[in-house]
Parts: sequence; C-alpha cells; structure tokens
Amino acid sequence: MIQQRRREMAAEIKPIRSSHPTKPISTDRPVLVSKIEGSGDDVNAAVLLNGGTAVISVSDDKSVRIWQRRDSGQYWPSVCHFLTYIPSCLHYKPDTKRLFLGLDNGTVIEFTVAQDYNSINQVREYLSHQSRVTDVIFCPASEWVLSAARDKFFVYHCTESGRRLGGHQCSGWCTALQYDAKSKHTFVGDYSGQITMLKLEETGPQVITVLKGHNGSIRSLAWDIDRQLLFSGSFDQSVIVWDIGGGKGTAFELQGHTSKVSALVYGSRSHQLISGGEDATIVFWDMKASRQETPEWLQADSCQYCERPFFWNIRAMMDQKQIGLRQHHCRKCGKAVCDSCSSKRSCIPIMGFEFDVRVCDTCHSTISDQDRSSLAKFHEVKHSIVSMDLDEEAGILLTVGQDRVMKIWEVSSLLN
Repeated sequence: MIQQRRREMAAEIKPIRSSHPTKPISTDRPVLVSKIEGSGDDVNAAVLLNGGTAVISVSDDKSVRIWQRRDSGQYWPSVCHFLTYIPSCLHYKPDTKRLFLGLDNGTVIEFTVAQDYNSINQVREYLSHQSRVTDVIFCPASEWVLSAARDKFFVYHCTESGRRLGGHQCSGWCTALQYDAKSKHTFVGDYSGQITMLKLEETGPQVITVLKGHNGSIRSLAWDIDRQLLFSGSFDQSVIVWDIGGGKGTAFELQGHTSKVSALVYGSRSHQLISGGEDATIVFWDMKASRQETPEWLQADSCQYCERPFFWNIRAMMDQKQIGLRQHHCRKCGKAVCDSCSSKRSCIPIMGFEFDVRVCDTCHSTISDQDRSSLAKFHEVKHSIVSMDLDEEAGILLTVGQDRVMKIWEVSSLLN
C-alpha cells in the first residue's frame, strides 16, 4: 500500500511526441522533462522554484505542496500543508521566500518558505474578499499585496501593517491581475471581457481607463515591462496586445487557438509570448516581429464592393427587388462585404491571424506567399491547460493541466 502511494506521488519522466496536423510544424520543439502526478484533486496553480529543482502547487484538496526533484529525476513532496479552505491561486517571491495564497473563501494568507523547501510558516491573514480569490500579486518594493476575486473587487493591503489601502469594484468577476511596480499601475481583467487600468496610491486607487476588445471573459494577463505592452488571453480564443506605453489602446490581435486561452507567460529577454489553451496547445509568439494593427470593422447597409443590400436594409431590398444578404467583414481591411465578395480565405500572420480567415477578394490578391509565413510555433502538450509558469533563465516551462498533472518542459531552443 505504501509503495502504491509512493508511485502515485512520484513524478514520471516521459518524452512527448506529437504534432497538430493543421498547424505550422516547427523544427524546434518543447521537450518533456518531467511529469508530476499525485495531487489528490484538481491543481489550480503552480510555480517553478530554483531553476526547476522544485515546484509549489495548490489544489482543490485544500493542500499547498512543495515538490522537490530527487537524484532519480522524480519529484516528491517535501511539504504537504492542508488549509481550512481551498487555495485557488498563489504568488511566490524567490528572493525573500515569501508565498501568498488566495483562498476560496476570499482570504489571502502569507507564508514564508524555508531555505531548504522542507517547511512553510504562516505569517499573516488578509481578510480581502467575500468569495474565491482568482489572482494575487505581491510587490516587495511597496510592501503591497494585490488581490482580485469573484466578488468583483480588486483590493490591496499593506503587508507591514496588514491595513487595507483601497479597492475597486469591476463590472464582473475579477479573473486576472498584472502590476507595473515602477509606475504603480495595475490591470484587472474581469468576466465581462474588460480590463480596468488603475493607478495605485497609499490613499486608494484611481481609474485611468477601461480596455474593451474581447468578446469573452478575460482568463489571463501578462506584462512586457520594457515595452509597456499588456497581453490578455480570453475565452473568445484570442490574445490581444495592448500598447499601454504608446497610449494607443488596442495594438493587434493574436489568433492561434481553437478553444479558450487559459494561460499566458512572457519571456522578457527573448520577447516570446507563450499562450496556453483548453485546446491542449501552447503557442510561442515572436513578439520581436513587426506586426500590423487589426483594422476596425466598418459598418454599412450594403456590400462595399457589389453594393447589394444586407438583410436589414429593407428599403434597398425593395428598390432593387433583391433578397438581403448576410454581412461579413474582411479581416485585412475591415470592409463590410457579402459572402460572394469575400469567398477567399488566407492566414495573415503579420496581423496575428495564424489560421485562415475571411478576406475580401481584393485583399486576397495582395497577400503574397511571404506574407503567409508563420510568426508563431505551435505544440501539443496533451492536456488542457489551467496555468503556466516560465523560468526563462533556465529555459523551462511548467504547464498545469485539467488532468491534475503538472508537466515540465525544456524550451530553451524556442526562447531565442
């Protein structure tokens, strides 16, 4: 019985050999180094420690575990600490060994992690929310802990005094956070698909703007601190890149997933954005490449090429004695067109469309084979992704799946 339990808790090392036939095939591939299995329930989040020699995970069985890699290459839990409520998210600062957990009941708990990763000690509780905490971030420069939850509130506390500094109510469940420590701006994604940008002060937050562009709930956010770009992944299967530093709002879209985008991580050195989704695929986006902004969709009562009326243009249908047509849009120019005038399909990687999308016949004739060259690399990971973590210096990626398995990948060849 003990041996069986140990086999369940240990990690297996298995290679991965798979590719998606409908996506561009790249020569460089992630290499599966380890699999960590043995969590008693769904894993909600996990982070890499010390170059991948250890992993912290939280799961629905109310546990926080620290898994350490042994000489055999397998991972075994050196800490298995059970809480009163389910830990739903985490944030860890390796330089100070401070761990923050968001719980299902709305509480945020601060721990310190032992130098040898063999124990954790509780420091303080923050009564932050009335429902499940969805994301938490600790900023050591200001000694603030930021949290967002399903009660629609973003709040932040002082970790030195435990005092609540301020909060803001969003339009829907808060689902994701990012924070720029230098400017003290935070970004709060919510279930309605909006992102609220706030300026944080000791006296409370100030609303700067609300970013609207997604047709589905925000699931994950990532931040490019150097170029001041915000990346948002959504249930609408897209990633939007927001030019915050340039003050332009929406810069362009990245369309590469066939299901909900559930996790984003960004490599600041390599300028690689990695997105993971419920389609069991991770996509490496080259953010050094020059890209074009997605055009706004134009509105018209008739096709902007053949001038046949759309189905709501009753007067024109009567005058022309024609049945109205369904309206479509060219993804390249944004014009409102009918099906006959947009019968072609093409990928447009420079605009973020890695799959074939509808384009008008005029634009299709201007797209060259070079324009169709992919700017992303696609890889199957064989589990629907819940969250990810990247150690860019060590060149390893951690994926957490809905199958209760954590996988560690060697990705240094892709971070160039």
